[in-house]
Amino acid sequence: MKDTTKNSTYSPEEILMHPVKKRRAASGDLRNAAKVLQNQEEEDHLREEEEEIPHDDGNEDDDEEEDAKYCRRGFGHGYHLVKGQMGHGMEDHIVADTKTVKGHKLGLYAIFDGHSGRNVADYLQSHLFDNILSQPDFWKKPKKAIKRAYKLTDDYILSSVVGSRGGSTAVTAIVVDGKKLVVANVGDSRAILCRESDVVKQLTVDHEPEKERPCNVPRVDGQLAMTRAFGDGRLKEHISVRPDIEIVQIHGDTKFLILASDGLWKVMSNEEAWDEIKEVRNAEKAAKALVDEALARGSKDDISCVVVFFN
Repeated sequence: MKDTTKNSTYSPEEILMHPVKKRRAASGDLRNAAKVLQNQEEEDHLREEEEEIPHDDGNEDDDEEEDAKYCRRGFGHGYHLVKGQMGHGMEDHIVADTKTVKGHKLGLYAIFDGHSGRNVADYLQSHLFDNILSQPDFWKKPKKAIKRAYKLTDDYILSSVVGSRGGSTAVTAIVVDGKKLVVANVGDSRAILCRESDVVKQLTVDHEPEKERPCNVPRVDGQLAMTRAFGDGRLKEHISVRPDIEIVQIHGDTKFLILASDGLWKVMSNEEAWDEIKEVRNAEKAAKALVDEALARGSKDDISCVVVFFN
């Protein structure tokens, strides 16, 4: 007799798009199917980013004429942090460092604004840049490398650092040889680039619920969650760790790069921050001036600020 029994194993796409009867038969595989498709979407996004912006991925063989338009700038940095009045310990962490990697002089700068504890921000401070720079394709495809490093770091945080509770924003900036700047962020910590011509460019995206997905993000500890952050395992179905990334050349009149947590940006616009320090010639004094001004304007949150001065 011919066997007319139908195979009850379906591909992920078949499970999620099958008629009701067959979907019920395959219900045991639904979770795995959703996970497979989510991973596939992430890989597709990486490929799309690579195809959309091939010239922003840091190829070493750029035309010499194009490179001549920009200057190799010297740079130094300063920073300042203050604990807020929100009834919890200091949860902001920063990185402000320079190092030489594979013959390239790098400036490594970051703000990590933790929430529901400091463990995630503390881990990011110690490990995120190492994870980025260890990606083999960082020098030729930095956007792809950074996305992968953010995802791998978040996976480890969720499995081994905090589990379901606790998270952090991140804004990371890498200055390469004083000529190129690579900035990535998740959350509402922000980076802006200021030029002597009074051009102020925001290099990051504020990942706030009302801007990205209104009415679709639950509340965390009485406050609206961000749409993107490290950690926060119990909310991972609502939030992402996929960073927005901006790569820019450093011009001859580039003066300041400012990174700060939202304790500063809640009370100060990008242009006001630039106006506050445009006449300052020292990065550490500039960072302190910005934090002091935020306090004078009534900011109660933790405030952290890193300023990179190009000379």
